Amino acid sequence: MPGHGKTITACAWLALMLLSINALGAESPIPSKGKNQPEQDRNTVSGKRVSEKKATAEGGEAKKELRAEAQTSHVHEPPVGQPGEAKAPDIAPIFDQPGVLTPKGTLVLEPSLQFSNSSSNRVALSGYTIIPSFTIGLIDVRNVNSNTYVAALTTRYGITNRLEFEARVPYVYRSDSTSFEPTTDPNTGNRIPASVFSADGKGLGDVEFGPRFQLNQPGGEGPYLIASLRVKSVTGKDPFEVPTASNVTSPSGVPLQTELPTGSGFWGIQPGISAIFSSDPAVFFGTVSYMWNMERKVEGQGRLDPGDTIGFNFGVGVALNEKSSFSIGYDHIVLGKPKINGTEIPGSIITQVGSLLFGFSYKLTEKTSVNFSIGAGLTPAASNVQLTLRLPTSFLLTGK
Repeated sequence: MPGHGKTITACAWLALMLLSINALGAESPIPSKGKNQPEQDRNTVSGKRVSEKKATAEGGEAKKELRAEAQTSHVHEPPVGQPGEAKAPDIAPIFDQPGVLTPKGTLVLEPSLQFSNSSSNRVALSGYTIIPSFTIGLIDVRNVNSNTYVAALTTRYGITNRLEFEARVPYVYRSDSTSFEPTTDPNTGNRIPASVFSADGKGLGDVEFGPRFQLNQPGGEGPYLIASLRVKSVTGKDPFEVPTASNVTSPSGVPLQTELPTGSGFWGIQPGISAIFSSDPAVFFGTVSYMWNMERKVEGQGRLDPGDTIGFNFGVGVALNEKSSFSIGYDHIVLGKPKINGTEIPGSIITQVGSLLFGFSYKLTEKTSVNFSIGAGLTPAASNVQLTLRLPTSFLLTGK
């Protein structure tokens, strides 16, 4: 019996082990790599591997799509502190010449409003000196304050991608105030009290027009060169047409204008050349020009030549983001001496006019932007301040 008990006990333990192995195999079957592996098991394992590979491939494609989507979002909506990849906006215009030419078949309408203020102190001595620091005669001391408002409509049309035509029609309103300091007329002994005389004028100004042509097409980092030819007409009321009042004179007896002119009275032709050089993120630009003012015959004075004008300007523009840009520049004009019948007017001098300009541009839509500039005079003959607001809008009239 003792031997049979051991045998029964051994068989019981063997049966328990076999039951345990079968239970484990039912929960997580471990496939065998032998030749006797059932075909169904091999198919199951192979199908599982294919599913795993397919899932891995689909996950990789999904990751690629996420990466592509993230890159697309980066282009259109750049994160804070990172520059976008879109094209930089045009530079903020601060000079009369625009920064780029108008594309072919595109019409640009640019209404603008400009305000400028200038003042000057004039001291005129009408007499003679017998000893230093003592003048016999009349001293004419005056202060002139002038405000000018110009509302203009500028149109530009792209004839080709390298040639455009521009025309500008201004409407001018001017207002001047002249104040005279109290003086004494030594001839009569009468004291001339302080006085203020005001005059204004309004109407059509001098219409300007002309072409602009891009000379080159740089393939590398070279500058763009643009030639221009502007013609200034005499559509405004000139200084020789406005009335004067003989009973309204300065203390020195010079008749004053009761109406101010809105034009210069002289035809002008102005050729010029501009250069634009891009160095990301800045754009450098400049212009050199020459204005030929044609002489004309003035009744009672002969042939009057107001003198020619040499001008140059330069500046730099920087794009702040996709919609806005900022520009700063300097503009200088040299006015020649006027002549009568080919002879320089005695006492005339060459006049220097220099201004510092700041500009800001913001793109409202794909076709419309708003430009604002401010100029500060740096020479006595320049305006104290000049404010300009432009609103250019483009229209595509023909196909590309």
